Amino acid sequence: MTIAIIDYGMGNLRSVQKGFERVGHHAVVTNDPAVLAAADKVVLPGVGAFGDAIAELKRQQLVEPIKRAIDSGKPFLGICLGLQMLFDVGYEDGRHEGLGILRGEVVKFKVPHEYKVPHMGWNQLTMRRRPPILEGLAEGAFVYFVHSYYVVPTDPGVIATETPYPENFVSSIWRDNLFATQFHPEKSQADGLRILKNFAEL
Repeated sequence: MTIAIIDYGMGNLRSVQKGFERVGHHAVVTNDPAVLAAADKVVLPGVGAFGDAIAELKRQQLVEPIKRAIDSGKPFLGICLGLQMLFDVGYEDGRHEGLGILRGEVVKFKVPHEYKVPHMGWNQLTMRRRPPILEGLAEGAFVYFVHSYYVVPTDPGVIATETPYPENFVSSIWRDNLFATQFHPEKSQADGLRILKNFAEL
């Protein structure tokens, strides 16, 4: 069983890989489309700016391999920027086309002045639906976030969890074999490792 973590030069790849190792699953870091095609499960992590990341995916010719992986039905996990890029458009430093796998947009927090942007640190999950990767997590579980933008899906049916800051925003999505979290499972201690383990064992 192979888990492939997509390496496009932006993301805390080693910490995601180490997270899988800690729950007993080997994961390879790769930008080779053949390895992605052969993998049983694929992870798209990401840290940084939306436009830069999309540009790198295009430059490294990884857009089609990502779409093929999702279309194939194999489990696919997006993390942080890896969630945001799945959508149609993002507005970080201008307007940038996303991968368009999910309808919707990625917008910046507009919060009262006592709330900081980026939204950074521990916050809670409100379960709207419970995807298999969240099995075993309690309602209100705390996970770790670092982001200034969040996704607004056109179809509310893809929303798995929401999180207050101070209004609710979408903190994870689920559609068929596609899972994605705005938070970082690899930084979320025991509950985060449970998510990685659940994903690895789908």
